[in-house]
Amino acid sequence: MTAKPPLLIPHHGCVLVADGRKALVLRNEGYPLNPNLQIQQVTEAPPNPATHEQGTDRPTRVRVDERRSAIAQTDWHEQAEQRFAAEIAEGLARLAGPISALVIVAAPRTLAVLRLALPERLRRIVVAEVDQDLTKNTVSEIQEHLCAR
Repeated sequence: MTAKPPLLIPHHGCVLVADGRKALVLRNEGYPLNPNLQIQQVTEAPPNPATHEQGTDRPTRVRVDERRSAIAQTDWHEQAEQRFAAEIAEGLARLAGPISALVIVAAPRTLAVLRLALPERLRRIVVAEVDQDLTKNTVSEIQEHLCAR
């Protein structure tokens, strides 16, 4: 298996590290071959209890050809995480200072929501996507992970 080449993050390029609960926006104050990621913004979602704590009703039942069948319960927890990811995408559009390049590092489900929610002008500047959850890592660990790929 060959190692992936290191990710080159342009000077003043931004890195969004997100999952369904937390988002970090980092800006590269260094250069592509010598990055220096600095925290620009940290956003955390409000408390989001598990779905079984949010809903108390039994699943709805429907009749289909003489059989009764349950309808899957709404996953309120998942919906809240998707809403948070969409809010993060909107927030990036309002971020102070121009963004020349964007790297998105997110858990796979969050990455999918972000892809759909990003405004067109931000989609055009995405230089890389990494489908991993690194939100629990320190900034130096994130930088090391991205640049030592």
